[in-house]
Amino acid sequence: MNKFFTQKYCDRCGGSLDKGRIMSMFNTECICMECSRKEKQDKDYKKAVEAEHNEVKKGNYNYKGIRD
Repeated sequence: MNKFFTQKYCDRCGGSLDKGRIMSMFNTECICMECSRKEKQDKDYKKAVEAEHNEVKKGNYNYKGIRD
């Protein structure tokens, strides 16, 4: 099974993923819901979402994001 589904801790803050997980819109980090909430406040969040959607439309389902 993919590491995303089995890891126990957030790549960003180190907190537990027991309450949910999501892939960051900025990179390939697996983040907790609190980090996701904070990420949505970033000034570049909309830009990251648009870039992701454009890549998926082109068939790129492994887009690495706008940040490393």
